[in-house]
Amino acid sequence: MLVKLIARVVVALNANSRPGEMAAGAAMGLLLALVPGGNLLWAGLFALAFFLKINLAAMFLFLALFRLLAPLADGSLDRLGAVILSLPLLRGMFTGLYNLPLVPFTRFNNTVVMGGLVAGLVLFVPVFVLIRMLVGLYRRRLRERIAQSRLGQAVRRVPLFAAVGRAVDRLGGAALSLR
Repeated sequence: MLVKLIARVVVALNANSRPGEMAAGAAMGLLLALVPGGNLLWAGLFALAFFLKINLAAMFLFLALFRLLAPLADGSLDRLGAVILSLPLLRGMFTGLYNLPLVPFTRFNNTVVMGGLVAGLVLFVPVFVLIRMLVGLYRRRLRERIAQSRLGQAVRRVPLFAAVGRAVDRLGGAALSLR
């Protein structure tokens, strides 16, 4: 499963797909990683991802990577959420939202959930721009250099990367085969 996920990301990196789709997938993965799971808000954001034109493999990969780092940010997310939820200007809106059907199941009134949502939304655009620039840079300047380098040649002989290469070939190939 992990090998196929990595293979799909490699295929997308090397294919003629739009860098924006990769970047949107990475940014959505960050947003989902920062919002704690087990609530209607996370489920809604996750479902929304399937209706957007994003690279789902990149989303799942970045979700897994950022989910590992998210506990390190819980304290900051808790403080951020507490500040937002205690703003007098928004108190009436939050009270009204809490009294609506189903909305309390989003757990928006939890400080970590609110902090994660706000941090994820604020970081969405910078992560999108950064990943889009990195994908473009990789395609223009690094792809061929990596493929032709000694390190690139050596990596192809590692069994894990050979398996990724085979998975890439099964998924339709790419400009850079890892076999």
